[in-house]
Amino acid sequence: MIDLAQLDISSPVSYLIAVLVPALDALIPVLPSETAVIALGVATAGSTDPRIAVLVGLAALGAFLGDNAAYLVGRRFGPVVSRWVFAGERGERRRDWAQRSLARYGTRIIVACRFIPGGRTAVTVTCGLIGYPRRSFVLGTALAGILWASYAFLLGRIGGQAFEGRPWAGLLVGLGLTVAVSGVIEAARQIRRQHRRRQAHAAPARPGSAADPAPQTRCSTSPRQTRCSTSPPPTPCSTSPAHVLQANSTGVAFPVMEGRTSVFTGGNAVRRG
Repeated sequence: MIDLAQLDISSPVSYLIAVLVPALDALIPVLPSETAVIALGVATAGSTDPRIAVLVGLAALGAFLGDNAAYLVGRRFGPVVSRWVFAGERGERRRDWAQRSLARYGTRIIVACRFIPGGRTAVTVTCGLIGYPRRSFVLGTALAGILWASYAFLLGRIGGQAFEGRPWAGLLVGLGLTVAVSGVIEAARQIRRQHRRRQAHAAPARPGSAADPAPQTRCSTSPRQTRCSTSPPPTPCSTSPAHVLQANSTGVAFPVMEGRTSVFTGGNAVRRG
């Protein structure tokens, strides 16, 4: 393990860590890229050397290169990478979330996933799998890299200045702030998801949806008449004289009345019995 004392602004190791760890973290998520950049911030907390900007720029470049490498891997080796990155039920849920988020938010989720635990690899690889527009992806990852590197380095400097002379305490403070921010983001995401679910359950059914009753068919199978109706909603047959006279004006078939039977056909009445 590298001692924080070795991460001096003049040490070549600092510059290698700044670019390599964020780059490899996209494909090997076990590498603690945020921890490395926070450690650099802690180690340089008391310095005003302008080379600090170079460290931040290298960290942003490493994050950018790693994201675009994940995109290319997902694009070129989709099936193999999908089985590796999205293995199991949990992996499938991550991929579904990434696809829904990209469809809903576009480039914004590419930037935001830098600050969501486990979101970076899921979104960048999924962009390659689905063929997300390359130009939009490059712009999104460039902005995400700059914001993330500045944010992580700033947290490290805050911790280092708060515990000057005790760099490990400063590192723990920086990591604690990172966990707190990530927790707030994740909690807000969960609350928003539950709110959308409640709205979906409470939304009334639209016309023509599955909740609407389907047209029903009623048939009469008496010995003297067979007639079917498919009107929605069904209207029961009526044998009142007013109804018969009204229906007679349309020239359609009419019900047959038992007893003294009157048969109406096309406006003429024939009395029987």
